Amino acid sequence: MSVLEHLSGQIGQELGVSDWIEISQERINTFADVTEDHQFIHVNPEMAKQFTPFGGTIAHGFLTLSLLSRMAETGLPKLEGAKMGMNYGLNKVRFLTPVPSGARVRGRFVLASAEEKNPGQILQCHTVTVEIDGAPKPALVADWLSLIFV
Repeated sequence: MSVLEHLSGQIGQELGVSDWIEISQERINTFADVTEDHQFIHVNPEMAKQFTPFGGTIAHGFLTLSLLSRMAETGLPKLEGAKMGMNYGLNKVRFLTPVPSGARVRGRFVLASAEEKNPGQILQCHTVTVEIDGAPKPALVADWLSLIFV
């Protein structure tokens, strides 16, 4: 069975759930330094507690989004016959719930589509839901594209 045939049989199925990742204040501060986004809601616990409805600092939405690659490493099974994969982009991203400092997040992956892009290349789309441990609503939902080389 080819890789494309294998993937085609899994469309609409949940393929995996990642390990939990802690979003520490140190991680948030490091991301703020790298991206030069030092808005107080992310890096100043006292001001965030006083001036926001969140009760403290929250992770950058793009920090949570950037962890999709790490989540895929622990959440998606190895694809037999694939030589490599690369990020191809996103069709849709929605940030639904702020991630408080100290929270844990994980990704839940559902295969939405798989198609041959070029010979030896399969474009797949996963709908990824990033859950916050103990929260009723997810942090984000994204349609994430990746290009698989076979």
